[in-house]
Amino acid sequence: MNRNFPPPSTVHTRLAITVALLLMLLWGSNYSLLKAVLTQIGPGALVFMRYLITPACAVALLLWRYGLHWPRVERRDWIGLAGLAALGHVAHVNVMMQAMHLSTPFSSALMSALGPMFTLLLVRLLHSQHFSRTQVVGVALALAGVLVFLADKLALMRIQGLGDLLLLLATLLFSAHTVAATRLLSRHGVTVVMAYSTLLAMVPMLVINAPQAMLIPWGSLPAVIWWALLWSLAVASFAGWLAWGWLNDHIGVPRSAPLLYLLPPVAGLISWMTLGEAFSSLKIVGAVMAGIGVAATQYGAVPSSVPSDSPADGRRHRSR
Repeated sequence: MNRNFPPPSTVHTRLAITVALLLMLLWGSNYSLLKAVLTQIGPGALVFMRYLITPACAVALLLWRYGLHWPRVERRDWIGLAGLAALGHVAHVNVMMQAMHLSTPFSSALMSALGPMFTLLLVRLLHSQHFSRTQVVGVALALAGVLVFLADKLALMRIQGLGDLLLLLATLLFSAHTVAATRLLSRHGVTVVMAYSTLLAMVPMLVINAPQAMLIPWGSLPAVIWWALLWSLAVASFAGWLAWGWLNDHIGVPRSAPLLYLLPPVAGLISWMTLGEAFSSLKIVGAVMAGIGVAATQYGAVPSSVPSDSPADGRRHRSR
């Protein structure tokens, strides 16, 4: 009888891989979806709606997981969560949305893919550890690839060039958030840290973006924009990162992290098909250089040289 059915571990692995590939498709398409919404309502209004929708998702998740007895957090950890809210939400999300508004879906996906390299750089600096030769070459190749990718925009001083530079800043902010969140994640888990930091960020994010949101004629927006907002923020962003945490637990970060390199080509293909984004040969070469450089930087170290609680293994827990 056992010959007819694969072992449970094999079934779970296949399920996890299937979920992972679907998640890459979901996230890759979300860049184009967000870009389409941004052209209709702008970044401030989108962020305003995000912090009406995602806090509601966070409350629903906490009620489903814990009922009315939410986990208690010590005072020192509340200070840490407030710092994460400021860094990962107020700073990162605002800069990211402005950058995506000025740039393109493919550029947004590519710059975000540099996150593991920035995270590893921060961890190395904080822990005073040395890079291997492979990692040094990887960093140099990735940065050279970014310069090649941006060459035409920066040479002509296009507004998209500013957007891509802001994308780099947003990616660096998220990497700093990832490093800062490590200890809180180890103590409280992704659900509590994600939900509490989102709730803490809600009021400042609504206040900051309310002036732009008030300029939008919400009542006259077509239904497709509302559905796009709900899908992008509640499903692709919030539920997607919960699924990512589940994947890391089931197949391990070393197997799940490389899947993130699928995001730029998936996002680029979908953007080309839906929004007509064009790619020059120079941009493609730069993107390939950056991707290879990031992979070499992330996986070129001796395993024992990275601290066990380091987030440099590609772990993420926040949405774009």
